[in-house]
This record gives sequence, structure tokens and C-alpha cells, in this order.
Amino acid sequence: MNTGNTEGPVTYYTPYNPARLLDALLQHFQLDNDGALARRLNVASQVLYAIRQGDQPIAASMLLWMQEASGLSMRELRHYLGDRRATWRPVYAIRPPQRKR
Repeated sequence: MNTGNTEGPVTYYTPYNPARLLDALLQHFQLDNDGALARRLNVASQVLYAIRQGDQPIAASMLLWMQEASGLSMRELRHYLGDRRATWRPVYAIRPPQRKR
């Protein structure tokens, strides 16, 4: 189920659009719809529907799974997604052990 205009080249100024990433994966795998993509990625089709509608963000674990399944680089996936950040920052902080007094 493709909604909206997600065709065309991705440029530096392309806004964040998870539907474009899903469309790129559909083309990469040569699949016809999101249901087939969900089976290929081994996720529920409702998850892809929620991502496409903007109700659910694409988690880092989902990006990793897409990378493993497709063979595309993380940079390519993030480019299709519209994520233009040059670096990633971890979402957690590693604290050194505190000394006991």
C-alpha cells in the first residue's frame, strides 16, 4: 500500500519521510506491497502500516533489521529515510563506576 508521493531522487534537502524508505525497500526486494515487505522483514504488517502513516517511528533495531535483510548500508537506509545527520549519538550514557568512600 503506497500512499503519497514518495517517488523521485533523494536530495540533501529531502525531508524526513519513512514512507520513502519503505518504498525503496519494496523496489530493492522487487515486492508489490507492504504485506510482502512485512513478511520479508519478519515483522507484522501493522507495524509497517503505522510507520508509513507516521504513527510509529522507525526504531534503531528496525533499521538494523532492514540492513541485515536488504544488504544496503546504514548510510543508504538513512539517506532514503531523510536522516541527514553526519554522526549518531548513543541514547544512553556510560558512567564510570563510582568510588566508595
